[in-house]
Amino acid sequence: VHLPPEARSSHQVDLEVEPGTTVLDVIRRQGVPEALCAIVLIDGAWVARPDRATRAMSEGQVLAVWPPIAGG
Repeated sequence: VHLPPEARSSHQVDLEVEPGTTVLDVIRRQGVPEALCAIVLIDGAWVARPDRATRAMSEGQVLAVWPPIAGG
């Protein structure tokens, strides 16, 4: 689990980031291994893996990250 304990029931956390902070910066700051970020969305729009290192976050945006999902 990569959310702080106080955020685990809501499955979300509010973060303040500096201008120019990229999606990958946020993921790394939260301690989430990049390999566990199968689906990444900003405000519901998919962010491709190669774009995560350059796509900057803006005020008010929502970043959503999902791990790989498998079933059978």
